[in-house]
Amino acid sequence: MAILVTCSTLPLCPAQRVSHSISTRGLGRLAVQSPAACGLEKRRWRLQDGVRAQTVANEVISRSGHYTAKDRVDILAEALPFIQRFQNKIVVVKYGGAAMKDPSLKDGVIKDLVLLSCVGLRPVLVHGGGPEINSWLTKLGIEPKFKNGVRVTDAATMEVVEMVLVGKVNKSLVSLINRAGGTAVGLCGKDGKLLTARQYGGDLGFVGEITNVNIGVVQALVDGGVIPVIATVAADVNGEAYNINADTAAGEIAASLGAEKLILMTDVPGLMRDPKDIETLIKEASIKQVRGLVEEGIISGGMIPKVECCVRSLAQGVHATHIIDGREPHSLLLEILTDEGAGDQCKDLDICFTSLESMITGHTRSVLESE
Repeated sequence: MAILVTCSTLPLCPAQRVSHSISTRGLGRLAVQSPAACGLEKRRWRLQDGVRAQTVANEVISRSGHYTAKDRVDILAEALPFIQRFQNKIVVVKYGGAAMKDPSLKDGVIKDLVLLSCVGLRPVLVHGGGPEINSWLTKLGIEPKFKNGVRVTDAATMEVVEMVLVGKVNKSLVSLINRAGGTAVGLCGKDGKLLTARQYGGDLGFVGEITNVNIGVVQALVDGGVIPVIATVAADVNGEAYNINADTAAGEIAASLGAEKLILMTDVPGLMRDPKDIETLIKEASIKQVRGLVEEGIISGGMIPKVECCVRSLAQGVHATHIIDGREPHSLLLEILTDEGAGDQCKDLDICFTSLESMITGHTRSVLESE
């Protein structure tokens, strides 16, 4: 007989739980099941996942009415190699910006996440909520302030940040994923001591930098086929709350999970020398060139933490990092399930940007060699 630890309604085989059995304490129930029964349950859930995947895929594709039935089949068939390549791989997605504000884009992102989960990838969603926070700050008569793309967070602002991110935005995203056919659980950095922080310093107020990641509770959810939805509010060892940059948090979480990909969704088509001229798009740059672009002010504002996050994540073992234009419909699927987003055209020593999706890709060794 084998010991099987399961989350309430998702039976999984012992091999999927053995390394994380301690982390599941309090998340589910303990049951005893034979290996044969476990195999039967796996086949049953795979069949159910297949039905869910087909349903979600049909809905995603049918929204573009000009596709014929054969077109839809061809699209699904062409995605197969990528589905096989990334089967059971963890993909951390940082979600924010226009893709969060626009209802149609939000609906697309949510369904894309559920589709990826249904076909065997393991998505983790880390979200911001800047526009929503700004809206509530304005309602309360508090002026939003930023420095180098980072929100200046005094005590009053911190209270609003936690209320909006954890209490409103996070639970809204969880509800949308569940309604779309997925299974999501909402967390913030305080839950399970997921993120421990300390004050960043300077005059940013309650802005924190991450000192420790306890990934156990997220790993247990991922192993259970659940989509973790993480709000980036953390606490220090004394329980003081801090606002954590969502890009940075996503990178640290991706590194701790050993993720295959880290994908940052943005509101721009790429990195351009002149933000008003798409012809000035920078398609690739070495790590050293990126430092120069920061010094020149080409990389500025909110793009600074994104690029720093990508470089750091690669150095910590994330296989590939991507910055994509979240305003493009289904940019997430384009990045993962097509040749255009595979990243094979990028050189190991370069950070690469493209017009549809600004992409940063590389490996730990190449990053270290470029120093």
